Amino acid sequence: MKQRIREEILGLRGEIPSSQKSEHSHSIFQKLIGLDFFKTSQNIMAYVAFRNEVDTLPVIRHCLSESKRIIVPMTVPKTRELLLSELKDPERDLRPGTFGVPEPAPEFIRPFPAQDLDLILVPGVAFDEQGFRIGYGAGYYDRFFDRLTRKIPSIGLAFELQIIDRVPAEPTDQPVDFIITENRLIDCR
Repeated sequence: MKQRIREEILGLRGEIPSSQKSEHSHSIFQKLIGLDFFKTSQNIMAYVAFRNEVDTLPVIRHCLSESKRIIVPMTVPKTRELLLSELKDPERDLRPGTFGVPEPAPEFIRPFPAQDLDLILVPGVAFDEQGFRIGYGAGYYDRFFDRLTRKIPSIGLAFELQIIDRVPAEPTDQPVDFIITENRLIDCR
């Protein structure tokens, strides 16, 4: 079931014209930076977009210009876990990593402790209004959330077409607290 939804939504997301994707990403960016808890967050974990995801580079650049710390995930395929690294310069520091996802090159890895995060921006293929998500199928984020020693607010960034009625959630699935689309902010708590 998840695989069928994943294929369908990835197909739809891939059909969004690049100008519309940029426009929608900008709208999502504006909603995000307007949130009080975003404004007060200093250590923000942000994914680096790929494969037609909501573009996060404007968020990353904005945070860096505001002297916020941007933390990006790095995947470890052997253990299927996410490690964190502080990002200082997206143009210089990033290279295609596992699955082609931009990650810090080895010389730019700056380990960061997860417990020091204030906010987590979460990618996904599909979300429901309860905050459950379908990712790319490897469970990296669910395992990451499960290992956190305290609750850290999480926001899924998605285009409206990625919101579905119900994600077939499993006991290991970890919902996000909020979802921002180009049209709305969904409080999933």
